[in-house]
Amino acid sequence: MTDLAPFIAGLPKAELHLHIEGSLEPELMFELAQRNQVAIPYASVEEVRAAYAFSNLQDFLDIYYAGADVLRTRADFHDLAMAYFVRAAADGVIHAEIMFDPQTHTDRGIAFADVIEGLLSAMSMAEAELGLTSSLILSFLRHLSEEAAFATLEAAQPWIDRIAAVGLDSSEVGHPPEKFARVFAAARAQGLKITAHAGEEGPPEYVHQALDLLQTDRIDHGNRALEDPALVARLAAEGMTLTVCPLSNLKLCVVDDLVDHPLDRMLALGLKATVNSDDPAYFGGYVAENYRAVAEARGLTRNDLVTLARNSFTGSFLPPEAVAANLAKLEAYAAM
Repeated sequence: MTDLAPFIAGLPKAELHLHIEGSLEPELMFELAQRNQVAIPYASVEEVRAAYAFSNLQDFLDIYYAGADVLRTRADFHDLAMAYFVRAAADGVIHAEIMFDPQTHTDRGIAFADVIEGLLSAMSMAEAELGLTSSLILSFLRHLSEEAAFATLEAAQPWIDRIAAVGLDSSEVGHPPEKFARVFAAARAQGLKITAHAGEEGPPEYVHQALDLLQTDRIDHGNRALEDPALVARLAAEGMTLTVCPLSNLKLCVVDDLVDHPLDRMLALGLKATVNSDDPAYFGGYVAENYRAVAEARGLTRNDLVTLARNSFTGSFLPPEAVAANLAKLEAYAAM
């Protein structure tokens, strides 16, 4: 694995499954809490890290939403995103499609404009200073109502041309994709791409619903699709991108050990899998660490890694000419 680590670090790649709120490192949480005079239930960075010993999605979400409370101003969202972009660029990321959860903030009284304008300013700076392009995915919180999702889509209208896609995240079990079919149809009618978390903790049926009812352009996670051979065949035939998150799967006990991770099995079955970090501050690693960890655990080859990176570009929501340019960078690197 020592030989592959430098190769992974320099491998041009896109990250397609990243929750920007989930990149809030404890150090920045403390800094923003002090800046905004927000009380947090932890006395030190070490206490925060100790609290990250969760073992399921809901326990993670509880601390995730508590941490997000320190995000109050446009500058906070800018600083949050820039901190991620700097880490991502160091990991070889040249394009990122970042999810944000406006309802997490607007429900606390934070203006939608402050959230999105802070993110957009960081995106512009990242492209200018780091050469890293990015797109926004507005994610609806599935534990909230369809009505709330429609209200969020309406609030986004002044910036709709700056948003690439809509997504669906938060507590999966008990909140099937069908709950949001109408709001996703409305978003699709506005020209937005569609993605959704499905088949992480939820059953294969949720993946079917995401495909059939939401008409997704890609699937976030999708691990449990492997339980349904007909579904696997369909995903492969349709070239549906899966945004797989190995360290997240380990932390949330989707797999008990990375040696059991199905990533290479997905590739062998013809699935268009990618590697992503999900919520890296909480799950123990940014995207290159996800590549390294799963490569070591599963014995992935250089060709496997190049395939995963290639899938990240062809599965992105970039226009064809940008995809082609990024693939050219990847192929040139792989040929060195």
